Amino acid sequence: MRGSSRLAPYVFVSPAMILLLAFGVLPIAVAAVVSLTDMNISGLANWGNVEFVGLANYEQLFADPDFFRALGNTVFFAAIGVPSVVLVSLAVALLLNRSGGRFFQALRSFYFIPAITGIVAISLVWGYLYNTQFGLFNWLLSLIGVEQVQWLSDPTLAKFSVAFVAIWRGTGLNIIIFLAALQGVPKEYLEAASLDGAGPWRMIRSILLPLLGFAIFFVTVTTVIAWLQFFDEPFVLTDGGPLGSTTSMSIFLYKEGFRLNQFGYASAGSLVLFVIIAVVTLVQLRVRKADVEY
Repeated sequence: MRGSSRLAPYVFVSPAMILLLAFGVLPIAVAAVVSLTDMNISGLANWGNVEFVGLANYEQLFADPDFFRALGNTVFFAAIGVPSVVLVSLAVALLLNRSGGRFFQALRSFYFIPAITGIVAISLVWGYLYNTQFGLFNWLLSLIGVEQVQWLSDPTLAKFSVAFVAIWRGTGLNIIIFLAALQGVPKEYLEAASLDGAGPWRMIRSILLPLLGFAIFFVTVTTVIAWLQFFDEPFVLTDGGPLGSTTSMSIFLYKEGFRLNQFGYASAGSLVLFVIIAVVTLVQLRVRKADVEY
């Protein structure tokens, strides 16, 4: 009986660990090996055609201006997307944190719709809205005499247009996370603060935000990781254009691997992106740990 009780936790954990190893750790290890070769599509059928090239792919990668442009675009998207998603999600969650009525329940469902809607469908709809000739946005602007705006054709404006769609889509799930955290705040704290004369802003600043610390940290970490892997919206809306202005790291790796048939080169880039995400996540964890200890 003692042996069975000791073995039971490992039995329950083993399915998750097997899946993690098979679909998490193993692909990273394979990518690391492939990044040291010149593998292409013919190498998938016959490993005999694959040659070991050492660090040549990494040397080529760090000398590639397209790689640094994609990296810069990714940093740009993360810089405007992460704070926007976190702040908008938190603000909307605070507004929806009411116990009354079906109205607020309907609003919660409304804000969650983008999170459960297919990204291709969302991007296609936004593509029509942004369309220069017959899009809704340009039609509304024409009513007040504004000329046609090149939402997805201007290199600078396309970045903000694509990022806006991703921000809109990314708030839904985070709103639910913040709402769940807000529902867990003891009402006695708010009632005591109200009796002491604290206003809504003081309650938010002094009670709600400190108690939402872990939820804010969790949302921030997951949002940073998602934006560093930014792919769906620019791929469907612009395919990385115009002039590479919306080519993120993920799109760059996709094109190098599956369009240009350079699996080894793309694997090297994916390892670099993995290291960047890991370092950023570790920094966030250390900052969080230091803040908690303080």
